[in-house]
Amino acid sequence: MAKSFQGSVVLVGCGRLGSAIAEGWLSTGAVDPADLIILTPSSKPIAEAAKARGARINPEPAVLAKARAVVLSVKPAMWRAASAPIADSFAPDAVIVSVMAGVRADLIGQAFADRPVARVMPTTGVATGQGIAAIWSADPAARAVAHGLFQALAEVVDLNEEAQMDAATAVAGSGPAYVHAFARALAQGGIDAGLDEASALRLARGAIRSAAAADPSETLEALIARVASPGGTTEAGLKALNTDQALDRAVGAAVAAALNRARELSRD
Repeated sequence: MAKSFQGSVVLVGCGRLGSAIAEGWLSTGAVDPADLIILTPSSKPIAEAAKARGARINPEPAVLAKARAVVLSVKPAMWRAASAPIADSFAPDAVIVSVMAGVRADLIGQAFADRPVARVMPTTGVATGQGIAAIWSADPAARAVAHGLFQALAEVVDLNEEAQMDAATAVAGSGPAYVHAFARALAQGGIDAGLDEASALRLARGAIRSAAAADPSETLEALIARVASPGGTTEAGLKALNTDQALDRAVGAAVAAALNRARELSRD
């Protein structure tokens, strides 16, 4: 069991990512349920599970004053509306940790009376302690708080510049969906080749799972070479997959599109 984060934590928003974060805290012990406060406009299963273990749901505003960290996990378009009613409720040194794509730290800091801000881009794998999370903050203490909240849930990647957060969002934040989309296409290829749907889906998802279990210390080229023997079936498939660099160009276009959208959000 991971060592608990020391201090009260407020989670603002309990949608898909917020629920994954809360689930990860509960499953790893990274945040003591008794120290967790969840602010959510509607009932959520994970919020109810946290409440059963001692968390507080939508308490009186005075309770928020003791929070050491405030994790903003709302839709980027809604963050100002969600923040305004609570922005003055926290201690001056409370750290605001944003997991929202595209919303700049300076804007968040202004909305919360210049309290320190850290930005984190985690994947939903944090729910099982198997996520990846990019972290940036100009404030070392705020960065340390973000580490304390997420290091038990994810492999942490520290970024040197806030501008890199948009790229991290496009690669890691969106990346799991790209992988699932590839698995879906792989399964369909199996169906077209004669497999029944259930078998094709199990095999495709199993292939992704097997790839994810590979030794992370090896280069990607070495891992590919382990499977793709010269002149073999895998090599033939890879050549077809990346004819005229089709795969490289498609993935590059996906990252660029996600990056552009993140930058659009930062201007909203």
